[in-house]
Amino acid sequence: MIALVLRRFLGLLFTLLIVSLLIFAVMDLLPGDPASIMLGTSTSLETLSALRHELGLDQPLILRYGRWLAGVMSGNLGQSYTYGVPVAGLIAERLSVTLPLALMAIMLSVAIALPLGVLAASRRGSIFAVIATLFSQISIALPAFWVALLLIILFSTMLGLMPAGGFPGWNEGFLPALQALVMPAVALAMPQAGVLTRVARSAVLETMHEDFARTAMAKGLSSSAVLWRHIVPNALIPILTMIGLQFTFLVAGAVLVENVFNLPGLGRLALQALSQRDIIVMQDVVLFFAALVIVMNFIVDLSYLAIDPRMRKAV
Repeated sequence: MIALVLRRFLGLLFTLLIVSLLIFAVMDLLPGDPASIMLGTSTSLETLSALRHELGLDQPLILRYGRWLAGVMSGNLGQSYTYGVPVAGLIAERLSVTLPLALMAIMLSVAIALPLGVLAASRRGSIFAVIATLFSQISIALPAFWVALLLIILFSTMLGLMPAGGFPGWNEGFLPALQALVMPAVALAMPQAGVLTRVARSAVLETMHEDFARTAMAKGLSSSAVLWRHIVPNALIPILTMIGLQFTFLVAGAVLVENVFNLPGLGRLALQALSQRDIIVMQDVVLFFAALVIVMNFIVDLSYLAIDPRMRKAV
């Protein structure tokens, strides 16, 4: 099993290397010149050439890529063209908003979807199955940003219970910062919970027809014992896969909800860097998103070995 984990880890590093090369090459093909954007259109050619030389933009692509990759590996992500501060600090600052938001949303999604999906599968034709079907269809059909607007109208404008937007910062207190993330987390969690409910229901239904489930019932175990001790653990693989995908989506794809609630998250940073042609910030943020997806897939693969003894025996 150690050899398998090592091979997967080496594959992860190789994939990250290829992805970083693709990201750098694509960013280099984007139209526009960062030096021109920084100095403006009225600057002289001599000043523009001097800034391009200072930023290393006049060097060959492979040399610029090697310098950027060496900086990433050492933790030096470069200096933002627009903000004039280290990119690592920018990402860490924005991640302190996006990461707790994504964690809250995925925990809420799992807390809703897993019990609802399991009960809908184990009690087909019951009220739980009807509720699960309706909830799944409605939550998937409603965009997260629209849910966000409804939450603002109801809990902020009409009831005055929650802040309508903004983020006070964690240094202003844990509870005010957490309160600012509650409604965005709910808005992000609802569509994901609908998808996860369907996945959980299908996985449990499929596992219920396996031979080991019928054998456990034949031994005289209660229905609830068979469900929670045998069926649900063996149905976790597709559920964990979906949770991993949803978490990476919530980190990388929360930009619309962050804009609705005016949250200074990582998605807004990427959008601002794109509009300002801040290539170094764009490269580092996109690489972070790609690395998150790759690492999350690696963690999910390892979790398969932990929850499924059949896979451990296979390796």
